[in-house]
Amino acid sequence: MDYMLDLIGRDDVLFAKDIAQNEERLQSLIGDSAFLVLGGAGTIGQAVVKEIFQRHPKVLHVVDISENNLVELVRDIRSSFGYISGDFKTFALDISSKEFDVMLEHEGPYDYVLNLSALKHVRSEKDAYTLMRMISVNIENTIKTQLQAAAMGAKKYFAVSTDKAANPVNMMGASKRIMEQFLMRNSTSIPVSTARFANVAFSDGSLLHGFNQRIQKRQPIAAPSDVRRYFVTPKESGELCLASCLLGNNREIFFPKLSEQLHLITFEDIARRYLTYMGYQAVACATEDEARSSVSEMSAKGQWPCFFMESDTTGEKDFEEFFMENEMLDMNRFQNIGIVSNSLQFDTNKLDDFVAQMKTLRQSGDWNKEDLVAAFCELLPEFHHLEKQRFLDQKM
Repeated sequence: MDYMLDLIGRDDVLFAKDIAQNEERLQSLIGDSAFLVLGGAGTIGQAVVKEIFQRHPKVLHVVDISENNLVELVRDIRSSFGYISGDFKTFALDISSKEFDVMLEHEGPYDYVLNLSALKHVRSEKDAYTLMRMISVNIENTIKTQLQAAAMGAKKYFAVSTDKAANPVNMMGASKRIMEQFLMRNSTSIPVSTARFANVAFSDGSLLHGFNQRIQKRQPIAAPSDVRRYFVTPKESGELCLASCLLGNNREIFFPKLSEQLHLITFEDIARRYLTYMGYQAVACATEDEARSSVSEMSAKGQWPCFFMESDTTGEKDFEEFFMENEMLDMNRFQNIGIVSNSLQFDTNKLDDFVAQMKTLRQSGDWNKEDLVAAFCELLPEFHHLEKQRFLDQKM
């Protein structure tokens, strides 16, 4: 863990003291409860599952669309923690499917439902088909499973959000902002909470995870030189989600207290730190072609070719933020966790119109990106979509 903190420019873990101060309550709640974790085989989902498992729940069921990731999750848990007396099962299911509905009917009810499933990449901005699936996963599946949790009498529904939902500039962040509004609207039927947090270091598919892949495949490392981001470790992501679910009140949004002066770090800086940790010196190349052609020669000398560039792609925000100007904050309840304590403002008619519009577009079989951006802007007047006609898939 220490090496990961060093890579992301931090000296200390974030939530250890807050978790320790509430450990007795967490143990009591978990030991007496049944949990369903949706999207539980992704990086954040696995971290949440581990936090619950090691506190010995009565029931812990995990659903994910990735069969391979579920297999690795079980292997990881057995190798790290062993076994519990409670009922631990995994299900390779799509939560929008009939099979999931039948599983819920036969295996439930659950006391707590945690939804960690998401399309999380800004690169999904590139086409209208992936954007429509993002709406299905990030918004519609949340609506569906929140209502299912309420129908079974669950005590709490948690769904993960993102820092990019605060004053969103990309469709991924805006989809999570819309998700938050639906969560709040349905919070009269079941208590809800969520969490906005920073990039999870070395999570599946992330740029930092890609650094590992590039070294293994003997390929150059590429990273933006001007993008500064906050990072949390996978364990910290699991702790924050668990704290929000079990310690948060209805309609609260938890976020990490991170300092712009102390904790923002560029991807280039992380790349250089990472290569030093791996035993290489980072060498900046002028072009992608130069970087690609230099791996063998440089690696033999303890160097690694890098291509650092300024960001010019759609949806990249200049800075990260966890809350908006009009949101009420509670910064005193926890040492390193802040809380958005007000309920979000929303227009019920506009939310209903949005759902109906997405249904109509799907049924028509004909929609484009402009249709979806316009629908998001209608629902979110604060949404300022940054379209640059260039996407991350067009870069190394």
